[in-house]
Amino acid sequence: MSVAQNAFAEMPQDTTMTADAAAFVESVTFDDIPEEALRIGKRCLLDGLGLYVAGSEEHTLDILVDEALEMGGREDALLLGRNIKVPAPMAARVLGTAGHAHDWDDSQVSIDPAHIYGLLTHPTIPPLTAAIVMSQRLGNVSGRDFMLAFLTGFEVECKISEWMLPQHYMQGMHSSGTVGHFGAFVAAAKLMGLTGEKLRHGFGIAASFAAGIRCNFGTMTKPLHVGRAAENGVTAALLAARGYTADPTALDGPWGFMAVQGGGASPEKIAQGFGKTWTIVDPGVSIKPYPCGVLTHPTIDLMLRLVTDADIRAEDIDTVTVHAGTNILKPIRYPIAANHLQAKFSLPAALAMIALARQAGKVEFSDAFVGSDDMQAMQRRIRTELDPEIEAQGFDKMRSRITIRLKDGSEVAGWADERYRGGPENPLSDDEVVAKVRSCCDGVLSEAEQDTLIRNGWNILDLQDAGSVLAQGLTSAR
Repeated sequence: MSVAQNAFAEMPQDTTMTADAAAFVESVTFDDIPEEALRIGKRCLLDGLGLYVAGSEEHTLDILVDEALEMGGREDALLLGRNIKVPAPMAARVLGTAGHAHDWDDSQVSIDPAHIYGLLTHPTIPPLTAAIVMSQRLGNVSGRDFMLAFLTGFEVECKISEWMLPQHYMQGMHSSGTVGHFGAFVAAAKLMGLTGEKLRHGFGIAASFAAGIRCNFGTMTKPLHVGRAAENGVTAALLAARGYTADPTALDGPWGFMAVQGGGASPEKIAQGFGKTWTIVDPGVSIKPYPCGVLTHPTIDLMLRLVTDADIRAEDIDTVTVHAGTNILKPIRYPIAANHLQAKFSLPAALAMIALARQAGKVEFSDAFVGSDDMQAMQRRIRTELDPEIEAQGFDKMRSRITIRLKDGSEVAGWADERYRGGPENPLSDDEVVAKVRSCCDGVLSEAEQDTLIRNGWNILDLQDAGSVLAQGLTSAR
């Protein structure tokens, strides 16, 4: 059977996903949000604010900011790091790219063994960006309405990502860039009060905008996928509000988003519906401790444990071998990282950081550190190896093991903890989330500015003009 025939075979022909999504967006209220979803949502919001600040330092952002300044236009929303307003879509492009610039934003969790664990979407940045930008354009959006829009977008984005077949990611699409469009569109549409046909046409516009391919991992364009998702989601809402039309069933049918980009959808999962269980709660979301692909995180934690427990110094190491399956080794594809962007998708780079510095944060994931002689030399002592036994266990968990051979001939080895740090089974504490935000802001915001940003994040529900307050807290970030 051809790929096209297979897509038709897998795609249920009588789905109503677009109509169901629109009905959920129209009807959901703040009181419908579970308390646990609000609690986790505040943590994701706070994490996202820190990531915008961290991303503002990247050269990627310098280019986008320069482009925005030259383009100019309607004064809708503040440009990240500047006390200048630009059109909402352009503000969203810059802010959304900053949020994903370090690959440090949260990850959607799936417990379906058919999915490759860790390869769904980064759910927070697209809807959060759209909510911040559109709240400024609209003005005086309360914290309650802001969180309703953000979490509604988060929920729709995650359900679409979960219901699509794994083929979407496996064939090379980047779901944070594709499905992220729907999260951003929904957040903007909810704030704008879109209903009926306009709302459904907006889904169609977003579906045609959706793009992002994995060959660009390790380059400036990878975070731009998320920036474009935010930009295009906002644009889809603005166009739909003006009466721009599209297919009102664009998620459904043989030519809809799910079939064309995902190879189909799961009928059993579609039955879950939107908002009956909230994905942010169940199966949950991972807030990342490290600024790199989540598939590396259990292995990084293992390396840290091994070198700390045995007090192994970098100069003691002869070789390090990482044993893993293709679910990790294929996406984490750089054998030697030449710069910090490649290092985000390189196990040798991440483990070399641990060997040299016993940490892997914003400082280590920099061009200066990655390009140093010590890092380049240490990476060449670390290799990855496909492990048939791990491969045979499936891709429902991120499994790996490490063998460190020392120069004296001895070995230290261990298995990664499947209950990885940052995941729903072993989440970062609130204090650890705050510490991460501060590490993102170090060198960019003063301690007082950091205090204000963190306080506003925790107290989002009390804000009377949420978008403006949050955006103003980011204007010093550059």
